[in-house]
Amino acid sequence: MPHYQPLPPEALKLTINPEDLDIPLATASEQTSILGQARARSALEFGIAMQNPGYNIYVMGEPGTGRLSMITQQLEQSAPNQPTPPSYAYVDNFDNPREPVSIELPAGYGQKFCADIDELIDNLLATFPAVFESPTYQQKKAAIERAFNQRYNMAINQVEKKAESLNVALYRESETITFVPVKDDKLLEDEQFIQLPQAEREAFHRHTEELENYLGDVLLELPQWRRSLVEQLKQLDDATINQAIEPLFEALIEDYQNVDDAITYLDEIKKNLSQTIVDVLAANPGLDSRDQISKRLLLKEQYAPNVLVDYKTECGAPVVYEPHPIYPNLFGRIEYISDQGTLVTNYRRICPGSLHQANGGYLILDAEKLLTYPFVWEGLKRALKSGRIEIESPYSELGINTMTLKPEVIPLNIKVVLVGSRDIYYLLHELDDEFNEMFRVLADFDHRILLNPDSMQNFAQLMMRHARDTGSKTLTSTAIARLIEHSCRLSENQHRLSAHINDSLEIIGEANLLCACSAAEYIDQAHIEQALSAREQRNGRLSEEILEEMLDGTILIDTDGTAIGKANGLTVLEIGGSSFGAPARITATVYPGSRGIVDIEREAELGQALHSKGVMILTGYLGHCYAQQFPFAISASIAVEQSYGYIDGDSASLAELCCLISALTRTPIKQGFAVTGSINQYGEVQAIGGVNEKIEGFFRLCKARGLTGQQGVIIPAANKRNLMLMKDVIDAVEAGQFAVYAVSIVDEALELLTGHEAGAMDSEGNYPENSINFKAISRLKEISDMAHEEDKEEGPE
Repeated sequence: MPHYQPLPPEALKLTINPEDLDIPLATASEQTSILGQARARSALEFGIAMQNPGYNIYVMGEPGTGRLSMITQQLEQSAPNQPTPPSYAYVDNFDNPREPVSIELPAGYGQKFCADIDELIDNLLATFPAVFESPTYQQKKAAIERAFNQRYNMAINQVEKKAESLNVALYRESETITFVPVKDDKLLEDEQFIQLPQAEREAFHRHTEELENYLGDVLLELPQWRRSLVEQLKQLDDATINQAIEPLFEALIEDYQNVDDAITYLDEIKKNLSQTIVDVLAANPGLDSRDQISKRLLLKEQYAPNVLVDYKTECGAPVVYEPHPIYPNLFGRIEYISDQGTLVTNYRRICPGSLHQANGGYLILDAEKLLTYPFVWEGLKRALKSGRIEIESPYSELGINTMTLKPEVIPLNIKVVLVGSRDIYYLLHELDDEFNEMFRVLADFDHRILLNPDSMQNFAQLMMRHARDTGSKTLTSTAIARLIEHSCRLSENQHRLSAHINDSLEIIGEANLLCACSAAEYIDQAHIEQALSAREQRNGRLSEEILEEMLDGTILIDTDGTAIGKANGLTVLEIGGSSFGAPARITATVYPGSRGIVDIEREAELGQALHSKGVMILTGYLGHCYAQQFPFAISASIAVEQSYGYIDGDSASLAELCCLISALTRTPIKQGFAVTGSINQYGEVQAIGGVNEKIEGFFRLCKARGLTGQQGVIIPAANKRNLMLMKDVIDAVEAGQFAVYAVSIVDEALELLTGHEAGAMDSEGNYPENSINFKAISRLKEISDMAHEEDKEEGPE
């Protein structure tokens, strides 16, 4: 049997030479906060520069890889050089207050226009009602009223003369006219009138009726006279108002002569002011200050613009990140106030959303949150497709009307940057055709970065810059070397750094605390090691409980001796934010029959798809290797013992196959070994994930029971580059107390586990006698013959 050599200690971990990291601290400030990601950076640059519609950007990657940092960095470089978008405000629609009007102003003019309108209101309060108290106005008003009174008096005088001729007196009290009987040039009281003869009383009634008819004829045009009076007074008021406000508007019109929307709104204010001044400002003199304040608030509510966005001149395009993209936060909302128990609103209660604030620039959104909140995704697509922002109730399509205003739409010119995972991107790409039309730029962030001198230098500079910016103590080169090694462990590759830079940055903060507690001047490798150990200790409760159950025999795992049909598999448990390895016993039984290989996990509905696939591959391998000259007839059961949850992944298939062949050939397996790896139908061992945690999980158990030098793990040869084991494992390997073997084919694993030769097939298709493969094919042929004999006996007589 060939003798297999375990992997040497230097192959079990990448070791960085601190002397290769000679980086001056001065250069740390010159580096960016992003490591690698050249592909994503190029895509972002293209997406930002591309101004055609539909070229919004989807940034795809995992959290902690620097997605937001790179987006912010790129936009901070390009946005200031772009044109500053215009300001927008809502103003009252005097013709239809339910539909406020939007006005567009140049950048920086929003608050200025607001201040100018405030000044206009102050001037109006100072001007009115003083204008109506001027002698000129009073004289003209008195002349108009006097002309009316003269015409009225002349008509009444005619009636009065006729009444005198009929011996009747005309009596005027205010605007009431009555007729009184006269006798001997004296007005008669009611008692005196009753004492008159019947004929005289009747004559008075006839005369009164005649006079009333005459009065009606004379005053037939009185309503027209009054309308004329009102019209003349209104014309006088309008002329007076226009003459008074014209100087107030001259400077405003000159300042905003090139701003069409502002000029239009000023004209509307002038038209509306006539009635407002008469109703509100033409009050009686002697108002107290409280009334003046209330009138100012009334005018402000009616005329002051509601500025939604107003960027300073030459500040560039806005960059807005919306952390909570619910519908009102994104598209704006309308607020209400309670007025005597009734909810009321107006254009001043319109609040902007992120789309308003980022209009003309860039809006950064989290894709998962965007899809979580109702109506938001459809609303965003509608806004991007139509090129306008419409403030509306998202519930209107459900028949629920919660709005009383319909603000005018605002043109939308924006580039949206969606930040999300790969799953969300592929889901949207497959299910939503509009997504493909609107988000044509993909910035794909790698989760691993090639390890080379440049990336190591950049990583080191990034770590030092972070330590300096956060006020941490300076990192030594050995500390940075340890951080690089830890990053490679996170990526599970000796040739790749993890793109999850945040994890390394967090370790610096934790190591800085330990450094401060020990009063050290620099953060050294020892502090990094302590921080990593402390983190493992904090997250290690479950792994310790499982280890204790193995040690006290609750979970049955052997680490010495031999057994038939039993092997130690390696698993990884991921719970919360921690993952750890734990060995699991795999057992197999074989007996005559034709049921095939039964996966107990699948039968119990605990085995997931990938695990079931791995077990099915075993049948293909056995048939390919052992059943070329006779039918493959076997009954066998495979189980992962003491597993009470779902099992997925095919990394146990190598251990399951070895366990099955052991049960088939009655060949014992060394229990001091644990096995991981998947296989294909030709017996090639394939790479698996979590190799470091798996090895360390079995090593902890062996170490707790006592290392014998006969213990070790078997892993796929393809996983050698993934080894980044902890120091205690490497020390044990170097001392000859533990071993890590890498295999490429099933036969190599069988020979290591059993200590017997697996046997290679010769040119005639035969295996060497007494080899494991020879025993397997002999046993399978025996079972096949037994099944054939049973079929003969059960045949028709």
